[in-house]
Amino acid sequence: MTSELIIDAQPQEVTIALLEDEKLVEFQKESQDSHYSVGNIYAGKVKKVMPALNACFIDVGHEREAFLHYQDLSSQFPSLKKYVKQVVSDRKKLAPMAKAQSAADLPKVGNIQDVLELGQEVIVQITKEPINTKGPRLTGEISFAGRFLVLIPFTDKVSVSTKIKSKEERVRLKQLIQSIKPRNFGVIVRTVAEGKRAAELNNELSILIGYWNDSIGKLQKANTLPALIHEETSRTVSMLRDVFNPSYESIHINDEEVFKEVQNYVSLIAPERAGIVKLYKGNIPIFDNFNVTKQIKSGLGRTISYKHGAYLIIEHTEALHVVDVNSGNRSRGIENQEDNAFEVNMGAADELARQLRLRDMGGIIVVDFIDMDTAEHRQKLYEHMTELMKNDRAKHTILPLSKFGLMQITRQRVRPAMDVPVEETCPTCFGKGTIQPSILFTDTLESKIDYLVNNLGVKKFKLFVHPYVAAYINQGLVSLYRRWQMKYGFGLRIIPSQALAFLQYRFIDTQGNEINMTEEIETRGMTKK
Repeated sequence: MTSELIIDAQPQEVTIALLEDEKLVEFQKESQDSHYSVGNIYAGKVKKVMPALNACFIDVGHEREAFLHYQDLSSQFPSLKKYVKQVVSDRKKLAPMAKAQSAADLPKVGNIQDVLELGQEVIVQITKEPINTKGPRLTGEISFAGRFLVLIPFTDKVSVSTKIKSKEERVRLKQLIQSIKPRNFGVIVRTVAEGKRAAELNNELSILIGYWNDSIGKLQKANTLPALIHEETSRTVSMLRDVFNPSYESIHINDEEVFKEVQNYVSLIAPERAGIVKLYKGNIPIFDNFNVTKQIKSGLGRTISYKHGAYLIIEHTEALHVVDVNSGNRSRGIENQEDNAFEVNMGAADELARQLRLRDMGGIIVVDFIDMDTAEHRQKLYEHMTELMKNDRAKHTILPLSKFGLMQITRQRVRPAMDVPVEETCPTCFGKGTIQPSILFTDTLESKIDYLVNNLGVKKFKLFVHPYVAAYINQGLVSLYRRWQMKYGFGLRIIPSQALAFLQYRFIDTQGNEINMTEEIETRGMTKK
């Protein structure tokens, strides 16, 4: 299996698509001005202590206060609290970490009011994004994740991933890390560290310790709280860190700045693979070029078709996700109803496993499979689903089918499920139900080009249109496109885009920003003149 990462970086947002054997399996979209993400570390203040919940609410700058439960404080929280108090009490001299005094471990069972009080300054880390009406979820166990190691301040323990089976390798890694790590730092050795040289591990350990020192430095200089003291790596680099593997065939990026950022990261963690990072310079939108747009349109709606006319219906509620399996107009090549239901359900499991990763669905998922009478078929379906979910990095639990034919799945929820609307709103009537004659569409485009060039003075820009419209504009020896260039200048470029509806269009300037030329706005503005 080969994997490709496609990154579409736009001024307002960055979108990431992971393809496995050219099939879309993961899709993430993040706003460029988003400041809240899992892994960010904040210096905040306790705003409310809730003994009944054994938890407290902390102000970290979000519109809703973040939630911290007693069980999420970690055993080394008293040591962290003591060090924070020492740092903020002396704004000039930073207390060295090696000389920091440890406190007694926090009991596993206790009361939040005995640990934290109203107005207290604390360091916390986000473990879950804000979801619906809930604020971020926090932890008091600060950690810095790298490719090979995870650094945890105020503990001297070294742990090795249980997925490393070789006893000799586990002993080697543990002894190696214990010999190079400073005092008052604990380390978790990740699975991908197996077989790595001491120099590679030492290099990453130094980088992670640098993150901690920078964070404490920002805490000491913070004049007001809350304050962001450590920002997790960009979404692009964060995803690379978690999923990067030797099967990556290429990483395509359409933005030079993001390209350099990713190239530097890959060069750091895997110098021999730096060549797979490629800057995309094509005229066609990057997602159209790699067939991502079409897969998004067909794979993220309410109804998902798969083999031979069968389909899934996916509904999202506040408490859970519901998936209904339907055979649809599937050709009945199998006369036996039981075998037919089994085949449809097995195909549904394949698509469902992909959809869970693609939409990042979390919480409780209830799947209504087609009823099967044979216990053997039900067991095979359960085993097949379990096998498919092994590729899913999110923690999950799958229960066998109930007597009603329902399968229950719980999946770790870190951020809201991806819900991308795929229905297209009419771009020409604005909900009125009537449009201008389609034959006049190119005349409308020309009038807008004329307005841009002669009224607004915009000489260089791109016009994105549906591929069918682009083909019409470019047809012939002396095409309409060529006539427009002769009349309005060669700064005009026509770009086909599958993301647009048939009569939809977008004008983009040289900086990548959209020039708003919608019919209603322009008509209203010209009427005022």
